[in-house]
Amino acid sequence: MSQRPKAIDPITLTVIQNGLQQVCNEMDIAFSRAAFSPVIAEADDRSDGIYHRSTGELIAQGEFGLPVFVGTMQYSTMSIIERIESGVTAAPEPGDIYIVNDPYLGGTHLMDVRFAMPFYYRGELFCWLQNTGHWPDIGGMVPGGFSAHATEIEQEGLRLPPVKLFKKGEMDEEIFAILKSNIRVADQRIGDIRAQESALKVGARRLTLLLDRYGSETVEQAIDEIRARSAQLMRAHIARIPDGTYVSEAFVDSDGVVNEPLKIAMKITKSGSDLHFDMDGSSPPCAGPMNSVMATTYSSIYLAIKHIFPNVPINVGAFEPLQIKRPVDTFLDAHYPRPVSGCAAEVSQRIAEAVFAALVQAIPLEVTAAPAGTSGNFALGGDDPETGQNYVMYLMTGGGYGGNADHDGLTNGCSTIGISKMPPVEVMEQKFPILFTRFALREGSGGAGKHRGGFGVDYEIKVLRGNARASFVMDHGRYGPQGAVGGKDGAPNTITLHRVDGDYIPPHFSKDQGLAVAAGESIAVQTPGGGGYGDPADRDPALIARDLKRDYYAAGQR
Repeated sequence: MSQRPKAIDPITLTVIQNGLQQVCNEMDIAFSRAAFSPVIAEADDRSDGIYHRSTGELIAQGEFGLPVFVGTMQYSTMSIIERIESGVTAAPEPGDIYIVNDPYLGGTHLMDVRFAMPFYYRGELFCWLQNTGHWPDIGGMVPGGFSAHATEIEQEGLRLPPVKLFKKGEMDEEIFAILKSNIRVADQRIGDIRAQESALKVGARRLTLLLDRYGSETVEQAIDEIRARSAQLMRAHIARIPDGTYVSEAFVDSDGVVNEPLKIAMKITKSGSDLHFDMDGSSPPCAGPMNSVMATTYSSIYLAIKHIFPNVPINVGAFEPLQIKRPVDTFLDAHYPRPVSGCAAEVSQRIAEAVFAALVQAIPLEVTAAPAGTSGNFALGGDDPETGQNYVMYLMTGGGYGGNADHDGLTNGCSTIGISKMPPVEVMEQKFPILFTRFALREGSGGAGKHRGGFGVDYEIKVLRGNARASFVMDHGRYGPQGAVGGKDGAPNTITLHRVDGDYIPPHFSKDQGLAVAAGESIAVQTPGGGGYGDPADRDPALIARDLKRDYYAAGQR
């Protein structure tokens, strides 16, 4: 009769839990420091994690990575394992690194490129290490990959199933040649590729040290215990929510092709210590790129709940109490060949907004009004006659957070789905032939309330040299972020192209592609403010006077 393993002591458990987290954090930092592209090196649009060797389930993820990848990287690891077991993908060996960006295999949009490395300890497969980095271009109809008018996935760029880019530690030059032949500014991608590779190797070295110290059996026992405790803590939080069903709606401006809003119908049922999510009644699959793949839809719910209960450690155990009904026959469960470039950065945030709008009814002291809820995806590609080279610039911007029961919303906060921020203006002006003629708070954009929403950003970029094409996949241009508990909505997103022959405003408010921009012309963007929380009549008069004194609002605006 086998003996029951001795319970792991709390101190060892805590040290191992923090050790696993530190492995992921160091991968995050190494990735950003080594990356070539500003969107990774400066904006931190990337993530790293550790995944179970046979199930692909999440063990730990870096604190400095995008939360939206918390679920999607888990599902992409699962897809790799399934394809290996079925013989579709070659089995792993030490030194191998797989590359994959297929949205239908646990991905997001095509620009989010994943590297997955089997990690071996003393000759045995212990786990998978994986990271995701946003490449500034992956081919497709427009520079940057954000094709607002795409009607099939092939128009968005190069789609990669899991293949070994590195075999026994050496890069496969033939596969690299395929990559270079299908993306813009291809000579610069080697820097990001090497950064992703080196980050995984940093993780392997750090994880080896942890296993050397405690032994693989103790670490695996700790992983199981951490998972169980995460599930227990999440259930304890959920148990405080009153039993019942809470309903909300959120809307995507349009799909970029058909100029009509897309509805997310959210129904959350609390029963015991579980939450049940049902999105039946949402809009059907759409023609344009605002479809969401299953992995992104699920991950959006995970991250929304993590926002509400931030002290639950991130691993697969935190998801166990979240029962999600798959939203078949809706735009939230995309299948080939539906285009999906807007799913990770935009649709995901509308899903999270719907979760907030439902649960603020149940636990108003713990949930905020809607945040800006758009990554502000803006891609500019063109030629620079001064250098004789082509370029692709991609940036994202912050917006206002929603007010809450305690205070006003944060101004110029990062998106709901991540920690990504706009690269420094000076870096962008140095690397590309552009000039920021304005970068300021968008005063007055926060929704009124007892606690108002935070402010968005107001910026304008002038093209200095050559010819360029601009593309946008943003959101909240038709409707501003929702207020809560009687608060008002935040100001919607706006885009204006200032041309010599007159201003141009996209018909779809927040989405357009391939807009010609000549030297001397500029693009102005105003990002949304957060929703207000509580009745504006209940706002402290001293706070109103302060806002007016600082010119945040004009007299009578509130």
